[in-house]
Amino acid sequence: MVYPAAEDAVERALREAGSADLIVKASGVGVFDRLLEERVLDLRKPGRRVAFWDVDAPATLERMERDPEDPFRSLVPRYDLIFTYGGGDPVVRAYRAFGARACVPIYNALDPSTHHPAAREDRFACDLAFLGNRLPDREARVEEFFLEAARLCPAASFLIGGNGWQDKRMPANVRSLGHVFTREHNALNCTAKAVLNVHRDSMARFGFSPATRVFEAAGAGACLITDAFLGVEAFFEPGEEILVARSGQQVADILCGLTPERASAVGQAALRRALADHTYASRAVLVEQALGLAPMRKVAS
Repeated sequence: MVYPAAEDAVERALREAGSADLIVKASGVGVFDRLLEERVLDLRKPGRRVAFWDVDAPATLERMERDPEDPFRSLVPRYDLIFTYGGGDPVVRAYRAFGARACVPIYNALDPSTHHPAAREDRFACDLAFLGNRLPDREARVEEFFLEAARLCPAASFLIGGNGWQDKRMPANVRSLGHVFTREHNALNCTAKAVLNVHRDSMARFGFSPATRVFEAAGAGACLITDAFLGVEAFFEPGEEILVARSGQQVADILCGLTPERASAVGQAALRRALADHTYASRAVLVEQALGLAPMRKVAS
């Protein structure tokens, strides 16, 4: 629901929500979050469920763990269901410890109609590309896994795309693109010999939270190098469908031994896995199963 940022508009949205069978409060709306987190629970009744969908569960859980007086602590057990934006067993256990009745992670995935193999473009040619805006809890990991690898591989070419990097000091073999439009992602992923993924600090700590770009790159058939995170093997087979590094040195080592033929083989294997197990259609089945609207059958997690 989209409504003006005024309390009377929030009240109107709550009244309108009363006609639904399922009401979902998303985390991090930014305006009237605390009010809505409590008020949506007043709408629960037989035949009408209220769920909380946490799009940044690691941050929410760490906040509640730090603050015993956090008001959301007492609300968690009252929701019929907690959906999370990934997180795996660590997030499920943490939410259960706060009294959640049920917690179901729903992971990022691939939309094959948006992200798919595309023609190469010379302006994206490089040995390793990274796409991501400059954020406080990402910058240190970009320095460690991308910029350090560039320093260790002066003969290789590196490309960084995203907002905020223009004034960042970088090695001479790194080229900054600035903002890269979504419509250009496929060409970049298909042109670079390899593409790097790094997770934000909180996502890396909890694990089981592959970024959207992991699936975007796989959908384009890119050879993906990722920083190590707990649960990577649940999504792609390390060494076959994805390459995993625990430091900038390891990223550099992978690049040194990465032939175009090897990169292509890894990218094609990732594409096959993504189409088989990691589309948004398969994630939708998980949501329907959690709500009891689809029979329980094995689907990729």
